[in-house]
Amino acid sequence: MNIISWNVNGIRAVEKKGFIEWLKNSNADVVCIQETKANPAQLSEGLLAPSPYKSYFSSAKKAGYSGTAIYSKVEPDSIELMGDGRFDDEGRVLIAKYSKLAVISAYFPNSQDAGARLDYKLAFCDAMLKKCDLLVKDGFNIVLCGDYNIAHKPIDLANPKSNEKNAGYLPEERAWMDTFTSSGYVDTFRHFCKDAGQYSWWSYRFHAREKNIGWRIDYQCVNEGFINSVESSKILNSITGSDHCPVQIIVNP
Repeated sequence: MNIISWNVNGIRAVEKKGFIEWLKNSNADVVCIQETKANPAQLSEGLLAPSPYKSYFSSAKKAGYSGTAIYSKVEPDSIELMGDGRFDDEGRVLIAKYSKLAVISAYFPNSQDAGARLDYKLAFCDAMLKKCDLLVKDGFNIVLCGDYNIAHKPIDLANPKSNEKNAGYLPEERAWMDTFTSSGYVDTFRHFCKDAGQYSWWSYRFHAREKNIGWRIDYQCVNEGFINSVESSKILNSITGSDHCPVQIIVNP
């Protein structure tokens, strides 16, 4: 199963940059989208029903904000939200279940300047860990796809020292990633690739992408019991259209 995850930074904006054509040519079985910034009533038929995919959306109550989506070639057994109004009101999570595999599209909150939303971010992180634990306890393997808005280790961003007090690399955020990856979950990209200079997000400023001054904040993590079923985990950094690029995992469910 080919599962791709992408923060598109506005699904209507990326539609104008060839998203539908990219989707149909992606050969993905499931595509998890973050930061749609729209609700289905605002979307074209091409975005709602891009054959051969079925589409599912969780939109924020606030217009033009946040939001997640899943495109799937096969209709899932079920589609679920996080089940917590604090986060479902911002459209931050969609869960598609296929037999005993749960594919999660998650848009983790940004902790913002001076940690203005750090408490909300950490509450989301803790709720997500509990959700993953519950799914695994219920017999599911999980693929937690999404923009985590966290660079875990110094290797995961170009300038770690100068960003230690910045959102996405705060000590509390990195500590949660330590907790997550020591609680039975695997960062699949790092499982396969130990190289520096591998990023999934670049600022639109200062020609950061051209200079590869970036951050790796998009992940596809799995429970430890599923890691031997993961064939590959890659960053598709040649794909443009957003300030993020897609990430891809191939699994044998």
